[in-house]
Amino acid sequence: MTSNPTWTLKRFPTGMPAPEDFSLEDRPAPVAGPGELLVRTLWLSVDPYIRARLSPAKNYAAGQQIGEVMQGGGVGEVVTSNSPLFRPGDIIQADDFGWQPYTTVAADTAMRLDPDAAPVQTSLGCLGMPGLSAYFALLNVGHPKAGETVLISAASGALGQIAGQIARIKGFNPVAIAGSDAKVEWCRSIGYQAGINHRTAGDLTAAIARACPEGVDVFLDNTAGPLHDAALLNLNTFGRIVVVGTVALADRFDQPDIGPRFLRRILVTRARIEGFLLNDFEAHYAEARRDLTAWYQQGLLEAREDVAEGIEAAPQAFIRMLKGENFGKQLVKL
Repeated sequence: MTSNPTWTLKRFPTGMPAPEDFSLEDRPAPVAGPGELLVRTLWLSVDPYIRARLSPAKNYAAGQQIGEVMQGGGVGEVVTSNSPLFRPGDIIQADDFGWQPYTTVAADTAMRLDPDAAPVQTSLGCLGMPGLSAYFALLNVGHPKAGETVLISAASGALGQIAGQIARIKGFNPVAIAGSDAKVEWCRSIGYQAGINHRTAGDLTAAIARACPEGVDVFLDNTAGPLHDAALLNLNTFGRIVVVGTVALADRFDQPDIGPRFLRRILVTRARIEGFLLNDFEAHYAEARRDLTAWYQQGLLEAREDVAEGIEAAPQAFIRMLKGENFGKQLVKL
């Protein structure tokens, strides 16, 4: 019997998740059922959306239940295949990996990877969900025009670093908001034209005004909270705010998001505020992946990774990502 240390949800977090909310259990390796693959996990992805699933509250995706195996995106090698779509030895990516060294995934949710095209873990970052989200949130929802200013929060994170580079490639003016001077400098190195360290900036509204002297045309909001309010006060007429994530609220997830109500500003600017979910663009994934892969292979797209080692590190990697302590795409390598 193969040992398979497995993370389960012990209790629903109150506020910011803590290591005590999870339990590491030594379980046997699962057995693949009809249409399933048994996979040896190589990489796990921890992402902000997982926080929303750790709650009994109704959400756009099914929530995690107490005692269930923690799940998220992953990359692994097929050990056993009960599907004609895959064979042992294939490297696949899927979004229903358990937090465990051996896991089962539904074959119809898996995608075969070509290790020669790009490092396989990029399918969890710049060529995967974060990259696709950056692509569609910016281009299909934000609709920037050449020369417009695009302000992006969590700009050095998995999604933000890709959105800024797409903006550079397309001829927009990307401006970064990040949580340290080192992160701001990284953003500048990949094409952001200006940057703000929100932890030391003081008056955020004034800081954004200095970094965006011609105002903000599109705000890609990956955080919510005070950054959202400050960006709104700098929004140009007919500006667009794309609400992609609310990670700044991770420590008060089940509480109302209370802040200033700048309705007059929305009225005067005729601003548009729109929520973003990646699944709405599933019919166009292939086109976006072609563009992202081409840019990556041409050297136009860089992706910084923050890698934690070992299955034991998964909860802490998840928590530090929620706190903004990661630098780049947060991964767990098994």
